[in-house]
Amino acid sequence: MKAGRSRRDIFALAAAALVCGAAPALAQDTVKIGVIMPMTGPFQSVGWQTNAAVKLFIDKNGSTVAGKKIEVILKDDGGVPDNAKRIAQEMIVRDKVNVLFGFGLTPIAMAVAPLATEAKVPMIVTVASTSVVVDRSPYIVRTIQTVPQVANIIGQWSAKSGIKSVVSIVSDYAPGHEMEDWYAKAFEKEGGKVLERVRVPLANPDFAPFLQRARDASPDGIFAFVPAGVGAIFAKQFIERGLDKTGIRFVVMSDVLDDDLLNGMGDPVIGFVSGGPYSIAHDSATNKEFVKAFRAANNNRRPNIVSVSAYDGMEVIYRALKATNGAADGPTLVNAMKGLTWESPRGPVLIDPATRDIVQNVYMRKVERRDGELYSVEFQTFPAVKDPTR
Repeated sequence: MKAGRSRRDIFALAAAALVCGAAPALAQDTVKIGVIMPMTGPFQSVGWQTNAAVKLFIDKNGSTVAGKKIEVILKDDGGVPDNAKRIAQEMIVRDKVNVLFGFGLTPIAMAVAPLATEAKVPMIVTVASTSVVVDRSPYIVRTIQTVPQVANIIGQWSAKSGIKSVVSIVSDYAPGHEMEDWYAKAFEKEGGKVLERVRVPLANPDFAPFLQRARDASPDGIFAFVPAGVGAIFAKQFIERGLDKTGIRFVVMSDVLDDDLLNGMGDPVIGFVSGGPYSIAHDSATNKEFVKAFRAANNNRRPNIVSVSAYDGMEVIYRALKATNGAADGPTLVNAMKGLTWESPRGPVLIDPATRDIVQNVYMRKVERRDGELYSVEFQTFPAVKDPTR
């Protein structure tokens, strides 16, 4: 009997050893991506666009890359930095994610960055655009834009297009402050004058009184920036205040005329000019394929720069995993992301190996109606633009 029990004990120990040995192997065969985005609240459209793009990318490219199974874990932070920080901590410690992904606002990216650094987990920033974000962690790679990268171009264009004076209106948080500074710097360098700088509360914004202040200043133009998702409110109140009939020219960051929301703004926005890295009207085969697939998968809803950035964020992860033959430790993966270049729906892009920011075309666009829909149609291209702060 003792001998029998001994054999059973040996078999049990051997089985336990096999199970214990298999667990790390299974874990290593899966790359977990922790997506942190606002799926509720005023910025929920940003979260929806991100989630839709991630799903589309995996549907097109498969859920396995370099022998690794891709698992996406999506959590809603409601646009609140403290929520995002708690969620990121749980994802790192409990879920053992290999990559953090998303970050709908600059304060959220800032809150999570120290955790990424401490855990040595790559952090793909697909929305937060303040220039300094990438400096907060050597593990951050950004796929959307930087504020100066776009505002600098719009400021130059505004002055050269005959606008001599502006009032700037921006959301009162770090990207808005950076936006007004870089726009003003470029605009005034070319001979323009900023008459007034107006800042609007980020939470529950009512733009009407600020638009009236701008109107009272009688500028040639208004330059505006608000986060993606609330641009429709801004455009609606611009029209309600009658500013579209004053002759004041309206020049904005692309966020204000978000592709996702543009159709609902109506004919009064026709002729509005914006600057940015992406429009669904971008004339390339890659973009046409992307837009067609996105709309087919999402009940004809349109993609925007947020979904393109998320789609490109997944591209960065897949390309890096292929380059490392599936190695997913943080330092190796981030190093493989540096210098990546590919044809995005927005045009040719590069992850700058020195800054880990994206280098891309910036386009000036004008709203037109085509085939019954409103589009921001590109009319001037500024190629391979880097963040001018670096």
